[in-house]
Amino acid sequence: MNLRSLIVVMLVTLAGCATTAHAPPPAPPVVVSAATWQQVDREIVEASRSATEQTRIYSRGAMDYWRTRVYELTEQNFIPWFSSYWTQEWLSMKVSWYTISAKGEQDAAEQRLADYLLEAYQEKVLAPAALEVDPDLILTQSAAFYVDILKEELQKISQRHGVPMEQLNGRIQKIPAIALGPPPARNASLYQVVRTEPLTTLPAYSALVDKVHKAGGSKGVDSTENAMAPVAKRASRRMEAEMAPRGAASAVAAAAGKLAGGLITVGVAGIRALIEASDRPDSEALIRSSLGNTFDKAWMKLVQNPTSGVMASTLYMAGQIEGSLAASTEPSVGLSTGSVEWTPPQTTTPQNTP
Repeated sequence: MNLRSLIVVMLVTLAGCATTAHAPPPAPPVVVSAATWQQVDREIVEASRSATEQTRIYSRGAMDYWRTRVYELTEQNFIPWFSSYWTQEWLSMKVSWYTISAKGEQDAAEQRLADYLLEAYQEKVLAPAALEVDPDLILTQSAAFYVDILKEELQKISQRHGVPMEQLNGRIQKIPAIALGPPPARNASLYQVVRTEPLTTLPAYSALVDKVHKAGGSKGVDSTENAMAPVAKRASRRMEAEMAPRGAASAVAAAAGKLAGGLITVGVAGIRALIEASDRPDSEALIRSSLGNTFDKAWMKLVQNPTSGVMASTLYMAGQIEGSLAASTEPSVGLSTGSVEWTPPQTTTPQNTP
């Protein structure tokens, strides 16, 4: 048995040696010519531009939906609340207090009323709409949409030109997509951007969103605060104009004694309720027009502004990527077709490795 086992071991060893001796040598690395790399760079730029346009269509559709929901909630929640009799009574009391505490400061009552109405608008309209979609969400969703398209196109470019994905990954590690540093965490390569999921976990992208927010103001991606200014201004002036007649009615009521005075006060309130009910259609039309015109301007700015709108982070990354490849995609005279080591475009900020 021992001799037989020894013979088996020797045969297995010899077979392994024979297999090793006849194993094919490893395939040589794929040599990518300079002309091919230049074409790859050109197609990356084209892919970025195409992805940007597709993202623009996507973000516009999302913003259209957000605007529709804001208008619906304004109609359902805010306008009925604002134009109701008791809300107007409460706002009149607030305007009276604002006017007294303003101590002659110009437009102070209007500004404080605008702030109060903005809070109410946020609570009754913008916050419920944000549960479904809002500009901040569209900002990041648009950027992720752009990156997903670019990632798919990089795969196609690799296959189309026979460039191993490992080599293409090495190349795009040297292409800046976000360059906000220092520190290095505020910078990211194209490779890092397409490999990070979700995009919001990439520190450099978070820094980019902060940059967009600062460009749009302290309230995030732009602001609809100005939408309340004309409404507050008109409401405040109308209520201030009504204060004098109310003061006279209160004085008559006080002079008539408690019982009669109470009846007079109730009568005045009833008459005011009837007047406001008859004026409600005109009042609501005025509010609707004021809010609608101002909101449309704010909405358009969110759609079109390249630094503070919903396309801001996408446009920034596209600009970095396409700008860094601009030099390498220009036609060169006497371009060699041999193997060359690619030199990345010069940048002023360091890039992280994945």
